[in-house]
Amino acid sequence: MQVKDIVARLSLEQKAALCSGKDFWFTVDIPELGVRSMLLSDGPHGLRKMKDGTEVDAEEMTVPAVCFPSGVALASSWDRALLHGLGRVLGEEARAEGIDVLLGPAINIKRSPLCGRNFEYYSEDPYLAGELAAAYIRGVQEQGVGTSVKHYVANNQEHRRMSVDAVIDERTLREIYLAAFERAVKGGRPWTVMAAYNRVNGAYCTESAFLLTRLLREEWGFDGFVVSDWGAVDEIVEALKAGMDLEMPSSFGVGPGNLVKAVREGRLSEEVLDRAVERILGVLARAGEAHSGTYDKEVHHRLARETARECMVLLKNEEGILPLEGVRRVALVGAFARHPRFQGGGSSHINAFKVESLYEELPKVLKGAEISYAPGYVLGEEGKVDERLIQEACEAAKAAEVAVVCVGLPEEWESEGYDREHLELPESHNRLVEAVAAVQPRTVVVLHNGAPVRMPWLGRVKAVLEAYLGGQAVGGAVADILAGVVSPSGKLAETFPQRLEDTPCYLWFPGERDRVEYREGIFVGYRYYDTVGKEVLFPFGFGLSYTEFAYTGMKVSAGEVSADDGLVVEVSVKNVGKRAGKEVVQLYVRDVESSVVRPEKELKGFEKVFLEPGEEKTVRFTLDRRAFAYYAPEVQDWVVEEGEFEILVGASSRDIRLSERVTVRSNDRVPFEVGRNTLLGDLLAHPATKSIGEEVVGGLTRPGGPMEGIMKRSPNMAQAIIRYLPLRDLVNFSGGAFTEEMLADIIERCSESLSS
Repeated sequence: MQVKDIVARLSLEQKAALCSGKDFWFTVDIPELGVRSMLLSDGPHGLRKMKDGTEVDAEEMTVPAVCFPSGVALASSWDRALLHGLGRVLGEEARAEGIDVLLGPAINIKRSPLCGRNFEYYSEDPYLAGELAAAYIRGVQEQGVGTSVKHYVANNQEHRRMSVDAVIDERTLREIYLAAFERAVKGGRPWTVMAAYNRVNGAYCTESAFLLTRLLREEWGFDGFVVSDWGAVDEIVEALKAGMDLEMPSSFGVGPGNLVKAVREGRLSEEVLDRAVERILGVLARAGEAHSGTYDKEVHHRLARETARECMVLLKNEEGILPLEGVRRVALVGAFARHPRFQGGGSSHINAFKVESLYEELPKVLKGAEISYAPGYVLGEEGKVDERLIQEACEAAKAAEVAVVCVGLPEEWESEGYDREHLELPESHNRLVEAVAAVQPRTVVVLHNGAPVRMPWLGRVKAVLEAYLGGQAVGGAVADILAGVVSPSGKLAETFPQRLEDTPCYLWFPGERDRVEYREGIFVGYRYYDTVGKEVLFPFGFGLSYTEFAYTGMKVSAGEVSADDGLVVEVSVKNVGKRAGKEVVQLYVRDVESSVVRPEKELKGFEKVFLEPGEEKTVRFTLDRRAFAYYAPEVQDWVVEEGEFEILVGASSRDIRLSERVTVRSNDRVPFEVGRNTLLGDLLAHPATKSIGEEVVGGLTRPGGPMEGIMKRSPNMAQAIIRYLPLRDLVNFSGGAFTEEMLADIIERCSESLSS
């Protein structure tokens, strides 16, 4: 396609039409100019393509497809290669189904564990979310199918999501909520970006020139089109001016009509319209001819099972109760064992062509074992405690060597469209676990949920496996983990708090009316819990294995480096257990002494490594300047402060095994102007004025100086006075030894030093 030639031949009305959907899923086609419709489809972890000729949002009206693990599970793999491979598989499926753009991945930050869509999102950490998203995007697009990274940005709650204004300071926005999108856009080069429903600092995301033009295009180099979330456009004219390109779904002529009218009235430049159309047609050109083909659902189902195994997190394994090798009698308890909760509700809901249950799959891998089953609760009625079912479950558990209890969150408790109100499991589930554990000391709990939950029974069970929402093959994957076919290797991509009241945004989520203030700032997830030393149920990055890993031989490329040169870190990891397994090696960076408030540590690298028993490998990380930087609104840029940084390597944010300190040199400077009201301590703290400040202090504390006496009587008080003394008071408190002329000279010298 010669995009500019086509645009030149389009009428004003045709251009406007192309900027709005043809219907719910297709873009407008103009056959006479060779412009076909593009099909956009839901499905970050599977295809939710509507059957031909229907727009009804119901599972039975969607094409049967393979449901892979949801975002919360995928991120727990910490595996770029896995996400890249999944992307290739989904790209193949999308191409076979004639889909041009797959609407995903969804990478909004998990600000609160209550967000109803957290099951679809990746992590509380933007580095982890952005790295995995970039890998996924590359995998899909290598198949000639576009992606739409979403929901840009700060769609961190479902409560009033279409109208709420997320009020976020610039540093927090840059370091936390934008950072995952920045990494995904730069590293994955998505064909499209989906603008969120909500507002950010007063402007709808679809109408924010700051988000859509200044950041996305000018700073990050995005060259695709921006599509609205479905129904997110308020004023289409203002949206196009800001940098949005495509309104979805169709507004049945309203949006295009408004665009035509605005151009004719001079309120919208036709060049803006041309630019949007060029972007849309540019993506169509990448997509090429309409897709078609086939794929093997059974092969992909097996891939879904393998993928789910990599994502599950073993949270507890007391006395090595797992794997269940040699166990002859197992009681499967809980209706989820037979009818697993394997996906979330809403726009990502897949019409899975088959579903594996633990009830069906465990006997296949735990050969020869006698396996009984008791439902324990009624699906769809989890709010009710059925004592008869619980008693039956207890009888089955008592007759077995091990009880495996499957519990979690019902679909109606977490879904797109609304947020959870608490962290509790249904009472029927908690009661079941407690009752079974009371009669069977060898109890294992399998969790099917899309977000953190409280576990009041944790101390009374031997093991807990977090299966999350593991896709249609979740039952087989859980069976493989329980039986020891593979060793669990997932790590939490989010913190499990002990109480909802412990969460950093507890007081401000979900806000009041149409305003939610992100007052916790940059302290989201482990950045908060680790900085304040708050106990958690399970920390970020945590996950057990059936084997053990030893970390040794940490090396850094230099003890002193330039921020622009970066740093190479190497660490040796050895499997010292008796089973093959995978370890996620995590690297965090801590600024030892900063002039601004920073978290205790921040994730800046991770690698997943497979090791046979006794095998040792060297894991290598390369840290660039952003690994040491914070965002300074004063200069609207990332700043590295010169000084010491600690490089921390470990198995979770709370399990640091090795550390090294390095000195990072930097020429970055935040503007600092010296005047009469500048504090003397600020002169001492700035490299360019430190020597001048020391000269002034020397004059104050010299023998016979104005502060000699107080230095002798109370040196701590004297130091405090010096730190917080405005320069103007040198004249007042020096007893005539310091004049206005001398003050002017000090200010001039400082200014010259800062400008040199």
